[in-house]
Amino acid sequence: MKSMFIVWHIQPVYGAQHPPLDPRLRFAKEAAKPNFSNLKSKKPSSFHEFARSTNDAWDIDDDEEDEDFLAAHQTSLTPGLHPSPPLQQVTEECGEFNGRVGKSSSDAHLGDSSVRSTLQKQKSLPMRPIIPLIARISDQNASGAPPMTVREKSRQDKFRQLLASPNTDLEELRKSSWSGIPREVRPITWRLLSGYLPANMERRDLVLKRKRDEYFGFIEQYYHSRTDEHFKDTYRQIHIDIPRTNPLIPLFQQPTVQEVFERILFIWAIRHPASGYVQGINDLVTPFFVVFLSEFVEEDVENFEMAGLPLETQRNIEADSFWCMSKLLDGIQDNYTFAQPGIQNKVKDLEELVSRIDMDIHGHLKRYEVEYLQFAFRWMNNLLMRELPLRCTIRVWDTYQAEAEGFSNFHLYVCAAFLIEWRKEILSMVDFQGLLMLLQNLPTIHWGNEEVGLLLAEAYRLKYMFADAPNHYKR
Repeated sequence: MKSMFIVWHIQPVYGAQHPPLDPRLRFAKEAAKPNFSNLKSKKPSSFHEFARSTNDAWDIDDDEEDEDFLAAHQTSLTPGLHPSPPLQQVTEECGEFNGRVGKSSSDAHLGDSSVRSTLQKQKSLPMRPIIPLIARISDQNASGAPPMTVREKSRQDKFRQLLASPNTDLEELRKSSWSGIPREVRPITWRLLSGYLPANMERRDLVLKRKRDEYFGFIEQYYHSRTDEHFKDTYRQIHIDIPRTNPLIPLFQQPTVQEVFERILFIWAIRHPASGYVQGINDLVTPFFVVFLSEFVEEDVENFEMAGLPLETQRNIEADSFWCMSKLLDGIQDNYTFAQPGIQNKVKDLEELVSRIDMDIHGHLKRYEVEYLQFAFRWMNNLLMRELPLRCTIRVWDTYQAEAEGFSNFHLYVCAAFLIEWRKEILSMVDFQGLLMLLQNLPTIHWGNEEVGLLLAEAYRLKYMFADAPNHYKR
């Protein structure tokens, strides 16, 4: 209600960088050298000290934002959704990218010796084509990619059979989803696994209508308050962060799409005053939005014009994205409450786990005074979305939604496996700056299903070894 205001805070993401950088482009342009001396000479003794000593790479130009932007929005009416053309399904295959790979503002020069060694490594990298952050449907059969295999067709049929049942067996659906969900059935499967839709088929249409109407009821009730004194700072931060969400994908730079994200994030913040809006939550809308949009797209998703879809379709995608993101955040909300205790605990758990799994890596990081908080904070806050291309994130989330407590618990083991994946590169870096830059810009731009599958398999092995055997975990 408009008369009831609860003040909350907005927290930044430290060391933000998105999307993952192509290592061959890393030194293409000059960048200002960051001052690591403060980080190295004085180790942060608390989360808050680290927060104060680390700048969000996105915040550099915040002061240049128009201070009067709220006045412009004050006159705008609540959620007019604008029509847009059909969107294409997200694929997991790789094709050619018709966009660009940019350079993170957090990227910087290393020492001369470090630069030379890194460039030597880059020369040895195979020259692979740049692939899209979201692969295109047309790539599957029209661009030389192999057609669906017999095994893939069999898996898709199994999913369709499960989903066609009057009462979907959710346990069986989770088992089938762990190794990836066929893109044709991913939207309905995600709605079911997230708990947004009921297993009973007869109730689904009724539930969808009720929840979609409820979401737009929230917008009518609360969205006008975005310019009120109590909420304008929250809305301003959301408004600033939205254009930074997947900045290399034209889809997310469209005003229609950005307005959708603004409404989703503002309404979520209003309804969750314990945490409010925290930078990084904007990323968590993206996979749901893309997957639900994929039901209606038959062309390149990264260049799709959202305004071409019928208004009702746009509204349904927006509402479904809101509710599924809310379900996800319900399980990890302590990541975003004051002082973000969930993230602090997970970073500590990661450090303890790595010290058990690979003492060489753990000792190497300690030797060069690299704190886990300096790189793993972002891994926990953004669920590795800043480290992986979007197509890989979507595949990882198939497994997270199939796992019990996938986003809150299994993610820890994925982060440990992800760190160990770069063992050779980490141990080859013999200075603080080189290590930190590597860990904040891991070269995953060419990753696809194979790499993600191996990562998840290793994470499962670690979970099997340590989660169910606590004596292995403790000192």
